Amino acid sequence: MPRSKAFTLIELLVVIAIIAILAAILFPVFAQAKEAAKKATCTSNLKQLGTAWYLYLGDYDDRMPDRRDLKITADGGFRPWTTWPPSDPRGGWIQEPLAPYKAKQIFTCPSTEGIWKNEPQVTQNGVNYWIWRFDQISDPIAQDNGWGKSPEQLTADLIAAANPFIGIPDGPADVELAVDPYFPRTVPTIPAGLRGRAVHSGGRNRLFLDTHVKFLRDIRTN
Repeated sequence: MPRSKAFTLIELLVVIAIIAILAAILFPVFAQAKEAAKKATCTSNLKQLGTAWYLYLGDYDDRMPDRRDLKITADGGFRPWTTWPPSDPRGGWIQEPLAPYKAKQIFTCPSTEGIWKNEPQVTQNGVNYWIWRFDQISDPIAQDNGWGKSPEQLTADLIAAANPFIGIPDGPADVELAVDPYFPRTVPTIPAGLRGRAVHSGGRNRLFLDTHVKFLRDIRTN
């Protein structure tokens, strides 16, 4: 009787092994490509945020917003944690001042999906970018904060403060305005589950006062 053609068990196992090897090779590549796309989206968001910030300055005599009231009343209040960071750089307050400039859809980095959204240091009122130079609520306004100041005045104050941790800028192009969250592994007060983590692998996107965006590689993050 004629024999029907079919795969033998050995042939089937070889095919499965080849598929498994290809998957092991390609899955990390796909994951890297996906993360690169998310980082590009984050870069675009920050560039648009910089444009909205520039438009705000044009409408308010080159003065940055002084909304410490929103900083206090935003979701969770001011600094609802006892660990790092020592101030509250969350940007939940920024939505209202920039609302007239159609900036609502640019406050979320796609890489913050999942566990990041559950961390109180990361997301506030749907915003998960940090706004470092607006991270305190003191009165009078802290020298390293920009509430109600012009970009030039904030830059001059940072130069006068000469804080080596912040850095001494040469101009607005050196003053970090917004950044995606990161938790240096060199800070012992950071919870173990966050220490060394960053939204983007190996560093973070940063928006500067002159509205340019740059990715900074940081060896303190994984």
